[in-house]
Amino acid sequence: MSQYVILIYSPEGNSDAISPEEWEQAMVAHGRFAEQVVEMGAKILGGEALQPSSTATSIRGDVVTDGPFVETKEVLGGFYLVEAGDLDQALAIGKLCPSHGGGVEVRPIMDTSGG
Repeated sequence: MSQYVILIYSPEGNSDAISPEEWEQAMVAHGRFAEQVVEMGAKILGGEALQPSSTATSIRGDVVTDGPFVETKEVLGGFYLVEAGDLDQALAIGKLCPSHGGGVEVRPIMDTSGG
């Protein structure tokens, strides 16, 4: 089994305007997503929701800047680390991941154990 990260992107400011009912719906959707991953024979190894991009601190060389490095309409809102049989299965899992008006990116984890 290989490891993949599913990066969840959503429109900037999307979490600021969410009602308690919408938040509950999102949590139900992510709970169902977790069930579907198991049903597909894969595993979620970890994952977290991220604070808004306004809380980010960017570092480029020796320069530390408050906020995200680039202006964008969509921001990274969270991620899942999954173990899947192959990229095709990871992509099928990614298609199921709720992104609430945004999208997801699936990336293989680099094996750094060899050097």
